Amino acid sequence: MDKAVAFAAFRTQKFAMALHLIKLCVGASSLEDLADWQKKNRRRKTADGRPCVYHTTFQSPKRQAELLDGGSLYWVIKGAILVRQRLVGFEDGAKQDGSPACLLLLDPALVPVRPVPRRAFQGWRYLGADDAPADLKRGSKDQVAAMPADMRKHLADLGLI
Repeated sequence: MDKAVAFAAFRTQKFAMALHLIKLCVGASSLEDLADWQKKNRRRKTADGRPCVYHTTFQSPKRQAELLDGGSLYWVIKGAILVRQRLVGFEDGAKQDGSPACLLLLDPALVPVRPVPRRAFQGWRYLGADDAPADLKRGSKDQVAAMPADMRKHLADLGLI
């Protein structure tokens, strides 16, 4: 094998970063609202029997393999990225009106992230690993994580965190 080809393969394998999706969370005003709604309305199991929640979207992502290699769906709630859920699969589905759709299968665990302001947009977008906000650390060492969610969002809106 050519050295340049081998190095490119090694570099891609060694330094590949997860690809994520970002989506507006319409109708939920907090992380708790999203959790309650998913618990009541969006529970199911994956093809291999693992519990998950799902989100219905019109377009099916073309880069599914990259998304399933450690990717998450980041939710924008009230103008800020506040939480993520790990992507665990994709399925064909249908909207309430019967039109075809893609089901984004998500790990039920909601992982709070450092709030980042985000303007409204339609549909979903790809989000590179470099642009994804960091998870909030659990415990008393992370003062941002210890703040109430609405305070984190307000400070993020002001550009203070």
